[in-house]
Amino acid sequence: MKKIIRISVIVLIIAMVVGTMGFLYSKSKPPKLVFKTKTPVMTTIMKKTVATGSVVPRKEIEIKPQVSGIISEVYVTAGKKIKAGDLIAKIQIIPDMLSLNNAESRLERAKVSYDDAKIEYDRQKKLLEQKIIPAAEFQKTSLAFQNANLELKSSEDNLQLVKEGVSKKSGGATNTLIRSTIAGMVLDVPVKTGSRVTESNQFNAGTTVAIVADMGEMIFQGKVDETEVGKLKSGMPLTLTIGAIESQKFDALLEYISPKGVAENGAIQFEIKAKVQLKDNQFIRAGYSANADIVLEKKINIMAIEESLLQFEKEKPYVEIETGPQKFEKKFIKTGISDGINVEVSDGLTIKSKIKSLN
Repeated sequence: MKKIIRISVIVLIIAMVVGTMGFLYSKSKPPKLVFKTKTPVMTTIMKKTVATGSVVPRKEIEIKPQVSGIISEVYVTAGKKIKAGDLIAKIQIIPDMLSLNNAESRLERAKVSYDDAKIEYDRQKKLLEQKIIPAAEFQKTSLAFQNANLELKSSEDNLQLVKEGVSKKSGGATNTLIRSTIAGMVLDVPVKTGSRVTESNQFNAGTTVAIVADMGEMIFQGKVDETEVGKLKSGMPLTLTIGAIESQKFDALLEYISPKGVAENGAIQFEIKAKVQLKDNQFIRAGYSANADIVLEKKINIMAIEESLLQFEKEKPYVEIETGPQKFEKKFIKTGISDGINVEVSDGLTIKSKIKSLN
C-alpha cells in the first residue's frame, strides 16, 4: 500500500512538473499577429504651404510738419475717421534766434532806406510841381521810393514768417496748420500739446505728428521659405487665419512675390503680399498677426490611401495587399499629390484593395 502511495505521489509530481513546463513554454511563444487592413478612399487632397505675417493697410501715411516748433493744438485722436485736408494739429513757431536777429536787422535797414527815399521823393515831387526839374529825373526818384517801399513790406513779411510761420501776403495759407493728405482713419497720434516737432526736409526725416491709413483696403504681408516660393504665382487664392479673430476666415489673392530673399533664422525668406477681400462691414485692425494657407495644388475626387501605409524598396513605393485570410503580397504602386496625411494612388490599386496596416 505504501508503495502504491509513493508511486502515486511521484507520478503526481512528474505530472505537475511537465504541466508547469508546458504552461511556461506556451507562454514564452510569441502571440500570433493579426494584421488589420484598410481600403483606399475617394477624397480631395490639397497641397498647401503656410506663410506667417500680418495684416496691414495698403495706404499708410506718416503726417509730418513743414516747420519746426511746438504743438499748440491737436485736433484728432486715434480711431477717428478723417478726410483729405482735415486739420490734424497746429504748430507754434519758435524762431531761431539767428534768423530772428537777421530778419529784425533787415527790417530796420529797410525802414531807414524807406524814410530816406520818402524824404527825397517828397522833395523831388515839389521840384517837379514847380517845374524846376524834368519828369525824367523825378522818375528815377519815384522808382527808388517804390523799391524802398517794396523792400520794407518784404522785410515785414519776412519777420512775420520767421516769428509765426505765415506772412501777410499768404492770406489764410499757412504751414503751421498740419492737414491730412489722405482720407482714412487715424491710427496713432504720437505727439501731444506742448511736444516739440521738427520739420521734414532733405536732411531730416522730421517728427511724425499722426499716422493715417485707408482701412478699407488691407493687405496680408508675410514671408515664405525658399523651398516653396518657386511654386507660387500671382493670383493664387489664400485663406487667412487671424489669431485675434479665430471665428472668421478671410480670403485673399496673392499680388506680389519678392524677387529677392532675405536671410532670417538660418533660412532664406521671400516677402509676399496679398489683397484681403473684405466683405461689407468687415473691419480688421492694422497690425493683426495672421497665417495664410496657400493652396499649391488641389485634386478633387481622387483615390487615396493613408501615407502611413506606404513602404519603400529602393525608393519605390509599395503596399502589402491581402490575398487571403492574413496572407499578404507586395504590390508596387504609383503615387501622386500628398498633403502629409493622405497620398494619391494613380496606379496599382482598386477601391476594394485591402492593405495591411502597419500600425
